[in-house]
Formats: sequence, structure tokens, C-alpha cells
Amino acid sequence: MEDTTARWRSVVVVLGQSVVVNGTRRLAPDACYRNGLGVHCLVSGSFVHGRVYYFNHITNASQWERPSGAGDGAGAVDKVRCSHLLVKHNQSRRPSSWREENITRSKEEALQLIQKYIEQIKSGEEDFETLASRFSDCSSARNGGDLGMFGRGQMQKPFEEASFALKIGDMSGPVFTDSGVHIILRTG
Repeated sequence: MEDTTARWRSVVVVLGQSVVVNGTRRLAPDACYRNGLGVHCLVSGSFVHGRVYYFNHITNASQWERPSGAGDGAGAVDKVRCSHLLVKHNQSRRPSSWREENITRSKEEALQLIQKYIEQIKSGEEDFETLASRFSDCSSARNGGDLGMFGRGQMQKPFEEASFALKIGDMSGPVFTDSGVHIILRTG
């Protein structure tokens, strides 16, 4: 399925209208609801498959199945365990890492790398842990991206929201924080 990522971030409040984003006409959601897994939007059809799908604006993940727990608070937990792959850019709060002393790539280039990694994982070409170990700009790379257990208030807000919105075994789309662009895999 086409990765909608940040394109929907700015249109989730526009219900029942098509909009133009970056010069491309996109369908806007027909309805949105919040549950313990985040805010989900029902979208009339994908441009690739012409089917109804659901988009979570917190995790930037889309899925064909209706998310479980609609409106019932399901998924509320105190702690989660996640792994991540971080790609920093020149606007990151600390544009250096164990891999590169001075990171000069743009935010757009970082997003392109993240999207490439997502495609490699989804296609089965690479696994998450291997890519995180080789390419993450976080020191957690030495553990395959594993951050261990953490609770609310311990991570930057966009990272926290995406992590707690994911189901165990689910992977996010690109998540933007002051540190850079992440892919998050909830493992526990």
C-alpha cells in the first residue's frame, strides 16, 4: 500500500473533502475516532487499491482492518517495550552520532532513508534488528534498536504517543521528534 505518512497529518481534521497536498489530490477521512490505540481515521479508498482503510495519525501507520477497541479505552498500559531506528538530520537537536561526527543530511533525506528502511522491512528483504544495528543514529543500535521498557513521560511526546498507540508486533511509519526521524517497533 502507498505510504501516506506525513501527508495525512495536516488533513485529518478535514472530513469528507478531497484536498491537494504537495500538488497531489488526496482523499480526506470520512470519520475519525479516538481509542486507546490513538486516533484512527476511516478513509474512503486508497489511491493504489481503491479500498477502505484506516490511518492512525499518531503512528503514521495505515491498515485494512478496523482497529480494535474503538472508543473503549483498550490498549491502555503503563509501560511498553520498543525498538527503534533513528535517522538524524542537520536540524536534529544533536546532529551527530556514533556513526557520524557531523550529520549534514537534510530532514527530507532522513525521511527518504526511513521510507527505504520501512520498505525493506515490509518486503522481507531486511529485518528490523539488522537495519537498526547497522543504520540507527542512536546508541541503542548496539542492541538492535532495543530501548527496553519505558513509561509515559520518559520519551519525547511524539515518540511516546506512537509507541503507546502501537500493538505488540506492529511497526510505525515515520515518527518525527527533535532527535530526528524514527521507525518504532513495539515489542512488549
